[in-house]
Amino acid sequence: MTEDGSFDYESIQDVRTICSFLDSLNQGFESGQIILSSDNETLELSPQMLLKFKISAKKKKDKSRLEMKISWKHLSKESDTANLSIGT
Repeated sequence: MTEDGSFDYESIQDVRTICSFLDSLNQGFESGQIILSSDNETLELSPQMLLKFKISAKKKKDKSRLEMKISWKHLSKESDTANLSIGT
């Protein structure tokens, strides 16, 4: 795992490779485990419960951009098993 818990990667790729990356992310979300790795960096993520999803796009004359942001909170074992009690 990376020392500071972050992972950054940037490159130029063709559409087919980007589709492959997106397919892998999809499988990771479905299985609940996403592993990002490049060179000597590895970061494992475990998406769980409700996720916040944001997408934005911009198109200019000679350039387009699409950004997606997905985030979630880590649940502790205590919050997973917390019981609710409502009384009158």
